[in-house]
Amino acid sequence: MFLSVFDLFKIGIGPSSSHTMGPMVAAARFLDEIAGSDWPRPAGAQVAALKVSLHGSLAFTGVGHASDRAVILGLDGNTPDSVDPDKSDEDVARIGREKMVRPAGHPAYRFDPDTDLVLDRKNPLPGHANGMTFSAFDADERLLLKRVYYSVGGGFVVSEEELQKLKDRSKPPVEKGVPYPFANAKQMLALAAESGLSIAEMKRANEETHMAQAELDAGLDAIWHAMHGCIERGLSKDGIMPGGLNVKRRARYLHDKLEEEWSRNRPNPLLANDWLSVYAMAVNEENAAGGRIVTAPTNGAAGVVPAVIRYWQHFHVDATERDVRDFLLTAAAVGGIIKHNASISGAEVGCQGEVGSASAMAAAGLCAVMGGTPEQVENAAEIALEHHLGMTCDPVGGLVQVPCIERNALGAVKAVTAASLAIKGDGKHFVPLDAAIETMRQTGIDMNERYKETSQGGLAVNVVEC
Repeated sequence: MFLSVFDLFKIGIGPSSSHTMGPMVAAARFLDEIAGSDWPRPAGAQVAALKVSLHGSLAFTGVGHASDRAVILGLDGNTPDSVDPDKSDEDVARIGREKMVRPAGHPAYRFDPDTDLVLDRKNPLPGHANGMTFSAFDADERLLLKRVYYSVGGGFVVSEEELQKLKDRSKPPVEKGVPYPFANAKQMLALAAESGLSIAEMKRANEETHMAQAELDAGLDAIWHAMHGCIERGLSKDGIMPGGLNVKRRARYLHDKLEEEWSRNRPNPLLANDWLSVYAMAVNEENAAGGRIVTAPTNGAAGVVPAVIRYWQHFHVDATERDVRDFLLTAAAVGGIIKHNASISGAEVGCQGEVGSASAMAAAGLCAVMGGTPEQVENAAEIALEHHLGMTCDPVGGLVQVPCIERNALGAVKAVTAASLAIKGDGKHFVPLDAAIETMRQTGIDMNERYKETSQGGLAVNVVEC
């Protein structure tokens, strides 16, 4: 099993990896298919118009998660890592006026967002809760090409055929082309014991079968640079977040209060938790505003990992740049196991798969840079994940704001607590990480659909919107 660190940590935009980045990626895939030759194009036929329908969770929370905007921008040729968040309002308005999209390398296509983009809440697609249908027509409205895609969490997008292949696998395959192949935590620990390497060292060796060491390090540094930049932007801004809930940004105000307290050397036994919370909230306020973000492993849970890394740098004077790289590699190893054997998608398993996975990844990374053994690292991840089991995804108003922003803060606090508990033990513990992951998968299957990112249950229906 090989999922790259850059599969788990992807630079994109907010507010959602599955509901914003995913639809934008799907739009780009559809444009590529239109331009390609691997479909039965009638002689002389030319694509002139496009239509899209969003289904399931994408339909129920699509507006709040900017799924509609993502499709519009994607069909205009943007991708999550290249789109300019500061220019997107202007581009969406232009497309609405012209009723055309103009992706680079393509002719202009007729596309009226008011009529050609449908949020279909009545007809969910069978493969996954986050389903999308893209259709291309000629000038006479004859259907030329139709494709279904599914956004399966963390910005990953698969076609109907790719999803079916994933479902047809009786057992997750083990990647044979890397020196340390592991599909679960048990195999990971066995390989660590056999090799004498840390989890980060094994993950690095696997990554370097696909890229040079310098490229890997540069990529890891770029990921942390983007995360750090997101924290800084979140700490510099105030005001009301978009979407209509009138939720105020709080990170800047809380940060200023903490800075004042820090300068006065006033004793505060909760200081570390307060800084953790501020860092995580800064990231997720930026995410809620549609800013530049890094999936970790999703946008909705993007604040946990960077908050814990920043905490490590803030409170540990011996923290180094290599620590950040090892942190990210360790976190990605754990995140890959979770995604491979369960899910990181709120639409599939609720928020246990988003903030729960992020907390487990952050706990593992922190335990590793604190000098933890592979067994202690696995224990830290298990503790963090275990205490998120059953958590629902119930965003108020379909926005990634309430309870998502504070939930990231608490996920970061749990990650640090889990790492601290694990590092003080010997790595032996009652519940294996693999058991916690399987429990999360089973719990997700049993969870009512109202609690899976549809805003039809939980806080989403029990909070009066003002």
